Amino acid sequence: MSTSNTRDRILDALQDTLIRGGYSAVTLEAVAREAEVSKGGLLYHFPSKAAMVNGLIERLRELAEEEFRQARESEEGLVRVFLRTSLPQSPEEKELYWALIAALRSHEELEEEAVRHVQYLFEHWRELLHEELTDPVLAEIILRAGDGLYMAAIAGLAPPDPELTGQMIDRLVEESDKVRRAR
Repeated sequence: MSTSNTRDRILDALQDTLIRGGYSAVTLEAVAREAEVSKGGLLYHFPSKAAMVNGLIERLRELAEEEFRQARESEEGLVRVFLRTSLPQSPEEKELYWALIAALRSHEELEEEAVRHVQYLFEHWRELLHEELTDPVLAEIILRAGDGLYMAAIAGLAPPDPELTGQMIDRLVEESDKVRRAR
């Protein structure tokens, strides 16, 4: 088994453990067992729980970079992509991000770089929206609407009415089309 495959299996196991049991369920032993590697094999790749979480956050940052690229190039427009992707696409995604937020809140174990990566994910959407639109107030309204959809979903609040959410997104896209910078 290649080193990258083992590393990916460990990160997959970490993600599954976070989803099933939250941050408190993450131990080196539990993740090694889930990944079907020895504890020594896990420690070769990740010398600590914090290093594993940092690795997972780095993986998510890389996936987000692809999402940012697609949003910039999408025919449906950056605003619609941002708002659409502000709603977690699966219960697993919702649980993963909730667990990561819990890990970030504990802060004592995580490297500052991991915290910066997560902050970057939120801040980069802000930058993209402000680059896309000439109206900074509308850009902020759209950002906060997306953040609100996201936080409400991962916090387990009652889901918004799908029809009303679609109308909200359509209205914000309509308004943003009026102030979109030429590409």
